Amino acid sequence: MLKKIEEKLKNIKYPGFERDIVSFGFVKNIRFEDEIAFIDIEIVSANPQIAKELKDNIETHLKELNLKELKINIIQPKIPEEKSNSRSGKNIAPQIKNFIMISSGKGGVGKSTTAVNLAISMAKMGKKVGLLDADIYGPNIPRMLGETGTQPEVIGQKLKPILTHGIYMMSMGVLIEEGQGLMWRGAMIMKAVEQLLSDVIWPELDVLLLDMPPGTGDAQITSAQSIPITAGVCVSTPQIVSLDDSKRALDMFNKLYIPIAGIIENMSGFLCPDNGKEYDIFGKGTAENIAKIYNSEVLAQIPIEMIVREGGDEGKPISFYHPESLSAKRYMIAAEKIWQFIEKINQEGGVNNSKIQPTTNGKNACS
Repeated sequence: MLKKIEEKLKNIKYPGFERDIVSFGFVKNIRFEDEIAFIDIEIVSANPQIAKELKDNIETHLKELNLKELKINIIQPKIPEEKSNSRSGKNIAPQIKNFIMISSGKGGVGKSTTAVNLAISMAKMGKKVGLLDADIYGPNIPRMLGETGTQPEVIGQKLKPILTHGIYMMSMGVLIEEGQGLMWRGAMIMKAVEQLLSDVIWPELDVLLLDMPPGTGDAQITSAQSIPITAGVCVSTPQIVSLDDSKRALDMFNKLYIPIAGIIENMSGFLCPDNGKEYDIFGKGTAENIAKIYNSEVLAQIPIEMIVREGGDEGKPISFYHPESLSAKRYMIAAEKIWQFIEKINQEGGVNNSKIQPTTNGKNACS
């Protein structure tokens, strides 16, 4: 009977994928006792609709076996209490020495602009740098680097990252048709992030920056479980609404045991092109209080500067084309601070042995 049950389950595809739940490894256990079937199914999405859809499909497919009773146990992965990747030693990209997660609690705060300019700044420091656009829903990195029409080279079953502006880049934006909407569920996002890490021929890198989707969802958890994140950087604007969401991103870093390198306060004042003066139209310096709460620092205050927007639209990042601009200089300072933080982590034995650990109240503590 166990064989018959398994064969029936092979006909059920995981929602959003083309593979069945058995070959995908989502069927964790099957037991058959006293005419009762017990099935353990792992659901890699927090969406309750996925669990309901799978449960209904299983009941439908097994109905003709005339079981006395069918008991389906839904298993959902939990956010680990400790940083699972570093403790388990899992790293699907071992040729990369350090990983930096660039996150934000909400969209529209300039996270991708920050990731691009930090990556280029680190490359100018002499580091071998990669940039992974893990923002599946809004992959903007190719446009910001002027690579919207570039197709990555395929070598065997893997992709070669695009070398541009002195950094290695890969993004879902160069793999899909421009303007195509990705209406993906959690499981597909998790698989895509894993493949962008493992199915890309990343060279030996000093650091890989991951531009994450806004929020604290599947992509962040998958990344933290697939590679040892060396440091997290939160991007926020000075507005209170943005800072409220930034707290969630910082709290996520703590729960995933990711050391917090600091906060980039973006749109921190407006730099008038006519007189060169800065005006605090959205406020300025408000991220300082949040940084103190998490025993961290504000890495840089990046003003609204016309050439930043123009550079992003035209694929000419300011850190590469306008190194003498105020924003480029501040990005360089932030990159240097982040690298010093990374060196400190590594000197203390790496992420899992670092003295920088979350405390019980969710704030970083340096011993």
